[in-house]
Amino acid sequence: MAKILVIDDEKSIRNSLKEILEYEKHEVQDACDGMDGLKKLEADKFDVIFCDIKMPNMDGTEFLDKAMEMNVDTPIIMISGHGTIETAVEAIKKGAYDFIPKPLDLNRILITLRNALDRTTLVKETKSLKRKINKNNEMIGESAPIKKIKEMIVRVAPTDARILVTGENGTGKELVARSIHEQSNRNDSPLVEVNCAAIPSELIESELFGHEKGAFTSAVKQRIGKFEQAHNGTLFLDEIGDMSLSAQAKVLRALQENKITRVGGEKEITVNVRVIAATNKDLKQEIERNAFREDLYHRLSVILIHVPSLNERQDDIPLIANYFLEQICDDYKMPRKEFTKDAMEALNQINWTGNIRELRNVVERLIILCDKTITKEDVMNYAAKAEV
Repeated sequence: MAKILVIDDEKSIRNSLKEILEYEKHEVQDACDGMDGLKKLEADKFDVIFCDIKMPNMDGTEFLDKAMEMNVDTPIIMISGHGTIETAVEAIKKGAYDFIPKPLDLNRILITLRNALDRTTLVKETKSLKRKINKNNEMIGESAPIKKIKEMIVRVAPTDARILVTGENGTGKELVARSIHEQSNRNDSPLVEVNCAAIPSELIESELFGHEKGAFTSAVKQRIGKFEQAHNGTLFLDEIGDMSLSAQAKVLRALQENKITRVGGEKEITVNVRVIAATNKDLKQEIERNAFREDLYHRLSVILIHVPSLNERQDDIPLIANYFLEQICDDYKMPRKEFTKDAMEALNQINWTGNIRELRNVVERLIILCDKTITKEDVMNYAAKAEV
């Protein structure tokens, strides 16, 4: 059942639409003009709106303009007995979902309504997924090092400066990269991630730059590389310290010239990409042992962001543990559990060599194996590294 608003100055039209829609088991409110409709829209949420164009006080076009100013994402279906192609096109341009001429055809109304409701469902699902993704990517913490990183992100995100994120495994370097992208001017374009450590050295160039059909034995068709996929967006090169020297040389050229060439190809392809790199290695030491190019290091490290280990930000452990507790209980559809004060103190005393990733695993283990209240004894039993 959907909630529908019908706006029309003709009572007979309002009644007819209301009767049809209520017969289809929908909840219907009506309004006699655009002004009345706007008041109802401000007071309530609707799944679909039917709105006449020619009305006193505030006509349908003005109502549509006001609704767009309010960033209403409800599909608005315009109806009119004086409609022309030009009127319909103008309404669609202003943001209307569809246009139906009078006299109203029952089948047309029901088909348009069904399609509009499908769109509303998709919009709601998309918003829900975005909220879930953003929640999963949230940087949790109020310690001084994390506040400094958040301030740095706010400052550098709107620029196109290249950023090198350093830190131990499991500290959340990927979250930093995602946060930078989401707060950048490129957030409408993709964030493309490449784990350089997970790709064999002989395939990394094909992964980054793509290849042409027949470039090598298994190249049975053309492949678009990550640089092209990230065009106008952000390319996140995770574990850049594990990239081969030959691939480093090509990445350096791409950064210098904003151009790439697919493996087995000759054509130069222009790319507009912001690069964020991350590593758990000391790249200056890698440079000394000739395992990393110094010129590439300087290209990547316009801005340096170091993510501290969990042991360096112990003040954040209660916040992070409770965040994971809520998230995992929701994911498992389990009743909310809670830590005792002693249990939280025990978590604080663990040597977190695996950082946030390890903490999440421990919290998940405790949620699965413990009762509603998680005690110090539970932490001792199920967090293998407890030193309390």
